[in-house]
Amino acid sequence: MRIAIVGGGISGLASAHRLRTLLGPDVDLVLLDPSDRVGGILYTPDVHGEPLDLGAEAFVGRRPEVPALLRELGLEDELVYPAGKRPLLWAGGAPHPLPGRTLMGIPADAESMRGLVDEDTLARIEGEADRPLAWYPDSDIDVHSLVADRFGVQVVERSVDPLLGGVYAGSSRSIGVRAALPTLAAALDDGAPSLTAAVSAALPPPSTEPVFGALRGGYRVLIDALVRSSAVRVVAGTAATRLARAGTGWVVDPLGLVDAVVLAAPAPAAARLLRYVAPKAAAAADGIELSSSVVVAMALPADTALPDNSGILVATGEELRAKAFTLSSRKWPHLAERPVALVRASFGKFGDDSTLSWTDEQLIAAAAEDLGAVTGVAVTPVEAVVRRWRGGLAQYAPGHLDRIAEIETAVRELDGLAVAGAYLHGVGVPACVAGGDAAARRIAERLPVAPQA
Repeated sequence: MRIAIVGGGISGLASAHRLRTLLGPDVDLVLLDPSDRVGGILYTPDVHGEPLDLGAEAFVGRRPEVPALLRELGLEDELVYPAGKRPLLWAGGAPHPLPGRTLMGIPADAESMRGLVDEDTLARIEGEADRPLAWYPDSDIDVHSLVADRFGVQVVERSVDPLLGGVYAGSSRSIGVRAALPTLAAALDDGAPSLTAAVSAALPPPSTEPVFGALRGGYRVLIDALVRSSAVRVVAGTAATRLARAGTGWVVDPLGLVDAVVLAAPAPAAARLLRYVAPKAAAAADGIELSSSVVVAMALPADTALPDNSGILVATGEELRAKAFTLSSRKWPHLAERPVALVRASFGKFGDDSTLSWTDEQLIAAAAEDLGAVTGVAVTPVEAVVRRWRGGLAQYAPGHLDRIAEIETAVRELDGLAVAGAYLHGVGVPACVAGGDAAARRIAERLPVAPQA
């Protein structure tokens, strides 16, 4: 029995791990990935001699998937939590505290925006509940159209865009309400009379639990553990070029005949491979656009006087090249123990790939200059590492849920094939782990191999 896993990101590796636990040691698991390494957008190089994540650096701690997987792999001791510091917003050429009582930056009341937006915008928020709201449960719109209409453009540019940019490397114009803000859409579907009321209903209850978690040694600890636990044969530097039916099995070129396939590649690659075996799914996947980004990790002298905040988010329209800074040594206590101050600068949003062509020297200089501009501190890196993420994040545009339903309905009709990946049900690591696990279980249920007890 041979199973191909196409795509070596966290979705594919989680799938390989679950297949091994379900099907036992005799199944041949083979993973294909065009990159020279596994991990996808999870990447942990050494910065100043110690590991630092340059892709995703955290996961939503209130979801169970990653902690459960860490326990299963015996990595509980790797789990760490942030120091509890809040980020700043850079808007109007000045720093502001991140507003409270917001849902992805959308306020539940005007008071939370005071000091961040002008008086006209505050008045617009205060009076929003008195204006009729047109919302149709069978429709979807981009976040910008909804929030700008109800609260004004300043709320979008100064509060919503910085947060969406951090999650999706996109903007409110490229992200749909239903896929990105399902609890808000549900509140509106249930008849909330205003956006103010819908946000209030959608806000999670107060909790003392940490919102985020991370791994002490970076995500490479998890990636390496999944490769070991799955005993998967990794064929790096090799892209799958064709997917075709062959009797009760499949052909995956250049690998050859296999009994089943987990397709955990990004949306464009999935669309190409599905073109002839599931054309409707391919067309839907082909409509999912991707955004690129760049991360510059800087090691600064330990006594650099950085703000006592977890990071700095940059509003739309500011005269800065970076879109955000993670003050890693402030945010994570385990990184504060190191002999340097660590900062990550992020560049790039959907529709603007210009920073991908900048040289490393240009990117490092821009990161240092912009960080100095927002902190008022002289920034002189002792070391810097640059990582480019071309097409790293899917854009969950309006209608995204319909596209995903089209893909999964078409693939469900094909025995021995399952899909997983960050373009389906969430770009975060927990969602990818859940998707990889579900794909593996779907394959295992339909193979003529008795699952392990």
